Amino acid sequence: MRFQQLALIAALFTPTIALAHTPLCSCYDSGDGTVLCEGGFSDGSSATGVEIKVINDSDELVVKGKMNEDSEFEFDKPKSAYHVEFNAGPGHLITIDSKNIVE
Repeated sequence: MRFQQLALIAALFTPTIALAHTPLCSCYDSGDGTVLCEGGFSDGSSATGVEIKVINDSDELVVKGKMNEDSEFEFDKPKSAYHVEFNAGPGHLITIDSKNIVE
């Protein structure tokens, strides 16, 4: 019985390791007037359902959607400068400026 009590106390006070996962997102100009973004997490988790916003240089929402089952999102390339926001929740926001999106 004493061993079980000690094991329980040890388990309660042993620090747990948080399995952190860093968001990842890259966007590519497909060369056909569209842009493809791919997302995921550093632990290999899917980004399915993660919100994506495309915002122009006047801070106007151009496109809003979610990553598909392949963790991808494709949209028509805006004519002016823009940025893409990959928003997987608090502390998991990635912003990609259009000048960094290349073929």
